[in-house]
Amino acid sequence: MLVLLGDSTAVGIGDLVPGGWRGFGPILSSAYSDNGYRNHAVSGARLADVRRVQLPQALRDRPSAAVVIAGVNDTLRSDFSARRMYEDLDHVCRELTAAGVAVVTVRFHDQGRVFKLPGRLRRVLKDRIDEYNRVVDVVVARHGVRCVDLHTMPGAYELDTWAVDRLHPSERGHRMLARAFAAELRADGLQFGDVSLECSGGRELTVWHHMAWLMLKGVPWLWKRGADLLPLLWADEPAEAIGPVPGEVLPADTGRL
Repeated sequence: MLVLLGDSTAVGIGDLVPGGWRGFGPILSSAYSDNGYRNHAVSGARLADVRRVQLPQALRDRPSAAVVIAGVNDTLRSDFSARRMYEDLDHVCRELTAAGVAVVTVRFHDQGRVFKLPGRLRRVLKDRIDEYNRVVDVVVARHGVRCVDLHTMPGAYELDTWAVDRLHPSERGHRMLARAFAAELRADGLQFGDVSLECSGGRELTVWHHMAWLMLKGVPWLWKRGADLLPLLWADEPAEAIGPVPGEVLPADTGRL
């Protein structure tokens, strides 16, 4: 069985089809010979939520493969702590690998190159993403889990890879994730087939959709999140040292502007 743990990206937000969100999960599952699939991800989840709530649920499924994708919601909050993120991700990967599960996670891209932010805020959030990516590197090396680097993924910064909110992948973006995860899990010895990048069933987006969403939903969201985000404009955050040992998200593309 394949299980998904994480936040709104793992839920499938951004890939709207008749009946709701699809996302990379069903696409990836259809390429797996095991053919069992369960998604425990929750929109707005932080790594602590994955550890406390989703992990026990996933372990009860006795999976053979797991995708873990979370952390962005942590970087957007005023109580950001790379140390706590390390502890949570390390625990999740340790428990899964100890149960014999093949695990794949992600290193994140520069969010500010996709969702346009004020210069200072973009730099602070990029620093946080860089800190979390260092956490991922340590955990991946420690537990031997697989990892997809979104920053180096071909097409990662192209507009049609993203839904109108520019935080969640579009159908194409979700298919790119599914293909990359399949390749990593295949390299881990599991029977995953290839994943097509040909879009089918998802909502087609235009430049107008992106601009309209940014003005009608994106800017109001930035204003609402000001209590957490605006202090970052003048805060100098020293990086936390992460050694080898020890929500609310951007409003989704709902298909309506």
